[in-house]
Amino acid sequence: MKRFRLTDTSNYTDSQYQDYILQGVSRTFALTIPQLSKELVQVVGNAYLWCRMADTIEDDPQLALALKGHFSDQLSSLLSSQESTDTWVTELQSHLHCDTAPAELDLIANSQRILRLFRAFSPAQQSIIQQCVATMVQGMMHYQAHQPHSGLPNMPAFNDYCYHVAGIVGEMLTLLYCDYSKGFKDNKAQLMPLSVSFGQGLQMTNILKDIWQDQGREICWLPQDVFSKYNIQLQDLSKQRTNPDFHQGVRELVAIAHGHLQDALRYTLLIPKAEQGYRNFCLWAIGMALLTLKNIYKQPDFQQSSQIKISRNKVKTIFVVTRFIGRSNSLVKLFFKRIARDLP
Repeated sequence: MKRFRLTDTSNYTDSQYQDYILQGVSRTFALTIPQLSKELVQVVGNAYLWCRMADTIEDDPQLALALKGHFSDQLSSLLSSQESTDTWVTELQSHLHCDTAPAELDLIANSQRILRLFRAFSPAQQSIIQQCVATMVQGMMHYQAHQPHSGLPNMPAFNDYCYHVAGIVGEMLTLLYCDYSKGFKDNKAQLMPLSVSFGQGLQMTNILKDIWQDQGREICWLPQDVFSKYNIQLQDLSKQRTNPDFHQGVRELVAIAHGHLQDALRYTLLIPKAEQGYRNFCLWAIGMALLTLKNIYKQPDFQQSSQIKISRNKVKTIFVVTRFIGRSNSLVKLFFKRIARDLP
């Protein structure tokens, strides 16, 4: 994909603007969301952008906790009111850090366009997205107030954090598809718990990949109880990178994340075969996460995420192969068994 550059979008329709800015804030989702059924491409893209705006507020290093709570609550409220984003945008822009990504600033500046699209969705779709954003914001602000410099205390707290920032997104996508497809809805009882595990597998992969980037911001999302078994204290994380005992804890989390991604594969194989686009959407995410976990497992002493980045050729292989085999559950199982080979 070409490098993203900001451009004049004053002549774009709201829909064109959403497609454009999605490429700026997430190249991955700009590739995967168009794989969905055409009736849901705009809905899911819109939902992702609201979550991304919440992330921008949460991640800002300059905003005080009270202001993060204020702006996040307003963001959530916009989805349940008839208000314009104008006041929210003006106030928020004056507080955001100068190093905020230009595409994210542009998204916030044009949030009224995203809101107009949202208000054109069905009441059921609006309700699903609104609930997801509200739950995500609530969880984010809880963990911002208890920002872990020395890791989360244990796996239950770790799981709760993953749910609020990723598992809820899995639930949202599942509910949107249940609303759209009767065939999908027939498996709702099985899909809902797997969707949370799916989200946790992806989030755990991101947390492991970003250990040292987060540590540079004096944040650690790792669970202390896992590392206590290996006599590692996360308050001394900066000294642990080359410690073999620390590597054992990392590899244990890789194994747990792998288990969640196997749930993600079970989730995907429950998707009706006619929904090939949604299958691709899921399989691409699972494949990239598995390859990233393999790189972490092989090199647990990595210093920066670029060292464990998967190659473009491997990403392309996942994209191409799943297009051909995506309707066959047996072939998908074989292919992903090969991808996950050597993972604990």
